[in-house]
Formats: sequence, C-alpha cells, structure tokens
Amino acid sequence: QVQLVESGGGLVQVGGSLRLSCAVSGINFRLTHWAWYRQAPGKQRELVASISILGASDYTESVKGRFTISRDNVKNTVYLQMSSLIPEDTAIYYCNSRAANSGRVDWGQGTQVTVSS
Repeated sequence: QVQLVESGGGLVQVGGSLRLSCAVSGINFRLTHWAWYRQAPGKQRELVASISILGASDYTESVKGRFTISRDNVKNTVYLQMSSLIPEDTAIYYCNSRAANSGRVDWGQGTQVTVSS
C-alpha cells in the first residue's frame, strides 16, 4: 500500500521559513518522480516544484529562488524547503508521486501552510 505522509506545515510570519517533509512507503522511491503541489482557497491546485528520478528540479516562477525541493533516496523522503514566505504562499501543500515505469500517480493528504502578514 502506497503511503505519502506530509508534515512540517504550520503558521509562520512573512519572511519566515518552513520545511515540508513527505515520508513515503510502499513504493519504489528511487524510480519515482516527486512533486509538491499547493491549493489555496478558491483556487485550482498548482504545481510548485518537481524533482525527477535523476534529481533534476523545476519550479513554478513565483517560488524560484525561495523554495528548494530535494529527495533522500535512503530515507525515502521528499522535502520542500521554503524561505522568504509571503501571504500568497498560504495553501494546503500536497506531496505527489509519479512512478517512472507505470505512470501511477499518488497523493498525500496535504499539510496546511499559513503565512501571516
């Protein structure tokens, strides 16, 4: 059974930092592409950052230079380091997996990030 469990969300002031974690089980972690999405109230879910099985990363324009996605193939954990947070970053953040061989997609339950001004 595939499980993606996010943690690390919370309330932070403008300019602060948070690190989100996504602990993974039941999946071949090394052969999976990983991503973080977010969904703000009243908005569509959007891709924030992604990292491939080879470690190549990409970011949506609004978080470039502020967020860093990383993967630990030993701990089977994906991270999203967020800094210089702004109110517009307030959202539920979701961990997403896409298996490189089958294309299977799985989602975590989400973790709330709230940036107060």
